[in-house]
Amino acid sequence: MLRTREQVRVLGPADRDQFLALANLDPVVNVFADHRARLTSLDERWLGGQVWGRFEGDDLVAACHMAANLVPVQCTPHDMRAFAEPALQRRRSTGTIVGPQEAVVALWEAVGSRWGVPREERWNQPHLEIAQPPLVPPAPDVRVTAPSDMGRLYPACVAMYTEEVGVTPETEGGGADLYRARVQQLISKGWSFASFDDQGVVFKAEVACVSPHAAQVQGVWVRPDRRGEGLAGPGMAAVVHQVIAGGIAPVVSLYVNEWNTAARAAYGRVGFVQTATLSTLMF
Repeated sequence: MLRTREQVRVLGPADRDQFLALANLDPVVNVFADHRARLTSLDERWLGGQVWGRFEGDDLVAACHMAANLVPVQCTPHDMRAFAEPALQRRRSTGTIVGPQEAVVALWEAVGSRWGVPREERWNQPHLEIAQPPLVPPAPDVRVTAPSDMGRLYPACVAMYTEEVGVTPETEGGGADLYRARVQQLISKGWSFASFDDQGVVFKAEVACVSPHAAQVQGVWVRPDRRGEGLAGPGMAAVVHQVIAGGIAPVVSLYVNEWNTAARAAYGRVGFVQTATLSTLMF
C-alpha cells in the first residue's frame, strides 16, 4: 500500500533529467537504465515498453524499466512491491528480470506466484568494476572489429549466446535478422572487440551499453578449443584498455555467474573488483 504523498506512474520525456539524477546515485550499477534513458528520452515509442517511477511528493525516489528487460533503479523492497502490479502487466513481453539482488528478490516475492516459472534463475551474480589500467598486459591481437569481420564474428556471437542463455538467439519471428542487426550495430559503434586465427574468432567481447559514467561489457567468450590457454585475462585487459584509453567510458563493468570460477579468476587478475550482487531471471 502506498503511503501519504506517494505516487507511482509512468515516466516520460519530461522526467528524463530527474530519472538520470536518480540513476546517478549508483551510476555504474545503473548504466543500462542510464543508457536507455539517454537513447530514448523515456519515450514509450522508442523504449518498446515503459519506465515507471515512484515519487515522494515531487521527488522521484525509485524507478523500474519495464520492457524486454525489467530492471529496477534504486529500488528498496518497498519500491518493488509498489511496482508489482505494473510489472505483472508487462510479464508477457518481459524476457529477463535483472538487477540488484535485494530488489529482484522482493519483486519476485510479490509477483512470482502469478508470473510463471522462470526458464533460468541466477540469484547470485557478482557485479564487477574496474576504473584503472588493467593489471595484466593487454592481448595485442584483440582489436575493434570491422564490418568485414561480420562473417566470422556472427557465428561466434550466436555460439556465445546459446551457451550462456541456453537458447539460440535465432528464434522464430525474425530473431536471426534482429540479432544480426544487433551485432552489426555494435560493430558500427566500435563496441565490438575480438581476436582471430585461421579457424575464426578466438576471443570476443562487446560493450552492451554506455553512459558518461561507465560501459557495461557482455558476451565475453573464448572459443572452446582455445580454452585453458589463459586467453581471457589478456583479452579482457585489451577491452578495458581500449574502452578507458579510447574514451568510451571511464569505468568498465560486467556481471558474471557465481559458478563461473574460471571467468571470475580471470577478471580478478585483470583488476576487476566486486561492487554489488545482481540477480537474473530468464523466461
